[in-house]
Amino acid sequence: MRSARNENNTFQIHSLRRGLGLLGVSISMLLCAGVVVADKQQPKAADMQQLQQMMKKQIGLMKPELQKRVKALSPKTKKMLLSIYAQHSRHSDKVTLRQVMHEVLSDYQSMAAGIMTDNAEQAADSARRLANHRIPRGGLLPYMSLEMINDDSLAALDGFNASVEGTAKRLADAAEQGDMGKAASYMDDITGGCVGCHAMFRGIPGQSDLLR
Repeated sequence: MRSARNENNTFQIHSLRRGLGLLGVSISMLLCAGVVVADKQQPKAADMQQLQQMMKKQIGLMKPELQKRVKALSPKTKKMLLSIYAQHSRHSDKVTLRQVMHEVLSDYQSMAAGIMTDNAEQAADSARRLANHRIPRGGLLPYMSLEMINDDSLAALDGFNASVEGTAKRLADAAEQGDMGKAASYMDDITGGCVGCHAMFRGIPGQSDLLR
């Protein structure tokens, strides 16, 4: 009888050890996964270096009066600009902002047509193209008036980026999930963001006179 109890206790101890061992492995795997996810959420050093080089190239294209104002921007504003540029994989050395806006208008119209005709793929693809529109030659700043190149004025760009590009991505997600009603509900926010952003740039010729 005592022998049976000992065997039972031994079995329970081994089972407990195995359970703790498996728990430890599971925790380790979760921690590793968490590190990987956290790492993916952080911009890679190589990407940040590439963005900084790109911005340096943009500044090199600017005339001295614009360069002076850009270099005087706060680190917070420069970081915000880099964050916006990081969301766009297409950067052009040729097209102007006006030409980029013509492309955006075409994508906007195609996105609206996709919603109106219940074409989820057209709506989603067009919305993602709109969200990843080209960055024009010299970046965005040369196409604004010099008086707008300051921390207070440029702070609005972050909100416009969220309203237009961010909402366009949500529209694409909704369309891909087959919820065209939800996709359509995002159109007002995108349009409002476009109108607000235009107010910062209108009156400036499509071909900037602040580039060399």
